[in-house]
Amino acid sequence: MYMLPLTQWLKSFRDDETGTVALEAVITLPLLFWALAATYEFFEVHRYDSARAKASYTIADMLSREMQTVTPTYLDNAKTVFDTITNDTGENQMRISVVKYDADSDEFSVRWSQVRGGGPYTALTTADVRNAHATLPIMGDGEEVIVLESRSDYPAKFDVGLGGDLVIATRVLTSPRFAPQIVWENE
Repeated sequence: MYMLPLTQWLKSFRDDETGTVALEAVITLPLLFWALAATYEFFEVHRYDSARAKASYTIADMLSREMQTVTPTYLDNAKTVFDTITNDTGENQMRISVVKYDADSDEFSVRWSQVRGGGPYTALTTADVRNAHATLPIMGDGEEVIVLESRSDYPAKFDVGLGGDLVIATRVLTSPRFAPQIVWENE
């Protein structure tokens, strides 16, 4: 007895095609706005990361071709080039290090390390890389590698579930190309 009116009501509810646009808008517009904001934010994170990767590769390649001594002025200008390539006013930080491998002791050592820009990076020490076999490439005895690390905080424009500000970090390793070593000279 009671089931007949309930089933009739469910059937009429299922078949009813009348509705209000306001109710549908209340349901769909917040989801639409979130989807637009998320699409924009995800694109911007990718663009931000891509610009920093390109800038890091450019500076690492520039250093790898250097045949003269590298000075503080040279690295200050390299940081300016990095900021120009990234094309924003954000706080970027770079750590440039030259690491040498000694096959006899099977250990790495830092020839020199410099930091440019504000942030948490400090200059690498030999203790930091002595046994860094998992993060540094296989190298021959006496071979050097340039390690360029960059770091930037991505300022999120919308809260779409990314967890606030993101840290965008890149790490580029390259060998000196035209000279056997990259020499640091403090002016």
